Amino acid sequence: MNNETTTLISLKEAMKRVDHKLQAIEAQFKELDTTKDNLTQRFEYHSKTLASQAAQDEMWASVLALKFTSMELNILNSYVIEVLICLHTRVLEKLPDLVRGLPTLASVLRRKIKNKRIRAAWESVLEECGLQEGDITALCTFFVAYGNRAEYYAAKVRQMYIRDVVFVITNVVKNQALQDGLLRAVQVIEKGKAVKTPEEQKSSLKELIPSVKN
Repeated sequence: MNNETTTLISLKEAMKRVDHKLQAIEAQFKELDTTKDNLTQRFEYHSKTLASQAAQDEMWASVLALKFTSMELNILNSYVIEVLICLHTRVLEKLPDLVRGLPTLASVLRRKIKNKRIRAAWESVLEECGLQEGDITALCTFFVAYGNRAEYYAAKVRQMYIRDVVFVITNVVKNQALQDGLLRAVQVIEKGKAVKTPEEQKSSLKELIPSVKN
């Protein structure tokens, strides 16, 4: 075997070793990319979880800090109750075979997470009413906080005792998500469907609900 042949064999072996190293490095980079993607996903999930928790904490703090009069609280609570009942009723209308298994709105909210039919019906009802999941969170938070100590007033009574429900909400409720949820609740009951933006809501509601003199 001459020197050229020996050199060629050595070069091929060296190239194989280099190729193996490159493959090993590439595998390491792929593993690092996978690890990076997993860490990024976990970070995003935890960030969303923390943001959601912070928003919920802010919502609760805002609800508990509300300074409504007893009359105002009763009237707003009445709107919230009617919206929640309306949503529950509409879901049952879409799922007549599941009526017995969905006795309350809470059961709908709980079961929609795993049941596609219930989730589809729920989302359809929200769309029909012009509501969003955030609105329901706000309304449920309000109801949990005040539902057991506020009275229910029918529509005629509400109109007798409140001059401008929009002003009451926008003047007292500082948390934007809670304010929007309550405004939409009023509009669903008064008009049948909420408009999409808070600005349109306030304008439409002021025209919709006349001022009542004391």
